[in-house]
Amino acid sequence: MTATLTARWVVLDIEGTLTATGYVHVTLYDYARPRLGPWIDDHPDDPEVAGAVARIKELGGLPADASTVDVVRVLHGWMDADQKIAPLKTLQGLIWQRGYAEGDLTTEFFGDVAPALRSWHESGLRLAVFSSGSVAGQIASFSRTTDGDVTGLFEKHFDTVNAGPKREAPSYRAIASALDAEPGDIVFFSDVPAELDGAAADGWQTVGLARDGEPFGDANFGTHRTIRTFDEVKVVPR
Repeated sequence: MTATLTARWVVLDIEGTLTATGYVHVTLYDYARPRLGPWIDDHPDDPEVAGAVARIKELGGLPADASTVDVVRVLHGWMDADQKIAPLKTLQGLIWQRGYAEGDLTTEFFGDVAPALRSWHESGLRLAVFSSGSVAGQIASFSRTTDGDVTGLFEKHFDTVNAGPKREAPSYRAIASALDAEPGDIVFFSDVPAELDGAAADGWQTVGLARDGEPFGDANFGTHRTIRTFDEVKVVPR
């Protein structure tokens, strides 16, 4: 039976929810990995890049005069461990942004995603994203997908820089405030139970995506409503 929820906002995770985890960990990571060093060296006067590099040195225990090679070594270690660390996500996002703009990358959505997004948007629901990937990376990834440019469907984008860690309730409180919405008027979709816990702790409605073949496909979602595709839930505007 299809469940029906009422909300004003639908907030969505990306990896494992809209796209396969393998797309991020293989296609996107492999694209960014060899380009990190050249990007740093080619943008020494970009405040965003310089700030990210300084933070990487600080977090990585490197001296201020550490070489790009040393910085990249730290970044590759974080990528290998799938660490959601803000300055890494910043640099990846900038690189992916160019990759999408030049046609090197195309986001591959699960088949049920685009129809759901368009249906929600057309019904009057407002859509936002909360992902560990940078806002720049999110927007770039939606600009070129297997279902076309879907950037116009989303009103707000949040990441770990402008909202906070994805598993902590204060991050969801900050997002609700930015959306000017009561927590109960928001429904959050994610494949990670701990993220859903964080959202529920702030009073959000939550739905877990247990997609076949994904890392959390067989996870215990506890009391969270759980679906395998968006076809199993209906969200209507309040």
